[in-house]
Amino acid sequence: MSATRRVAIVTGGAGGIGRAIAARLQRDGLRVALWDLDARAAREAAAALPDGTAIGVHADVTDEASVAAALRTTLDRFGALHVLINGAGTTGPIAPVAECALDVWQRCIDVNLRSVFLCSRAAVAPMLAAGFGRIVNLASIAGKEGNPSMSAYSAAKAGVIAFTKSMGKELALTPVRVNCIAPAVIETPLLQQMTPDALAASLAKIPMQRPGTADEVANLAAWLASDECSFSCGATFDLSGGRATY
Repeated sequence: MSATRRVAIVTGGAGGIGRAIAARLQRDGLRVALWDLDARAAREAAAALPDGTAIGVHADVTDEASVAAALRTTLDRFGALHVLINGAGTTGPIAPVAECALDVWQRCIDVNLRSVFLCSRAAVAPMLAAGFGRIVNLASIAGKEGNPSMSAYSAAKAGVIAFTKSMGKELALTPVRVNCIAPAVIETPLLQQMTPDALAASLAKIPMQRPGTADEVANLAAWLASDECSFSCGATFDLSGGRATY
């Protein structure tokens, strides 16, 4: 099937990285549904894309029923699903484990990990029906290294990496490929959730001495969503300016 007829979902589509990925996929010829908890922001982000085919969809990606409803809306509009970008996320609590409240911890796990499970599970059947599928999960270098005072975020992103490996192997004999990206610090509004000390500590670990850009994430995501990504499954692709050591 021509890429110009393919359909992509980008969760967290109203955010900086989500918008950049949606714009890049659209330039590659895909039709895009931007899912976000903020329905108005999702619609505005979709309307800002140039070709007029994108839609903004309300979705609480931590809720099974909301994911099912958002998928129905997407399929009703476009008729198929080929690409899922699991980009919804939050940095969660910035505090030592001993001072981290359970409900705040759980919310971080839900947004960063539970959402990947719910959306990926929902995407498999329509992708298999379409005969083509690409699932791209946004993990983090924190999932490999463990950032101090960011235990919930680090644990959730480590879970995304392991989930990607497992699901990628499960679907290796199908037309669906599952991979993930592990960025270091990326220049987006999400950085505002980090304390100045936490941000400085993260930037100090990057040999290139700068944060990445949303467009750099989008470029890698676009390749992982394409036909050219054919022999990678369950893999983690670093995007860390040299920070990653394994």
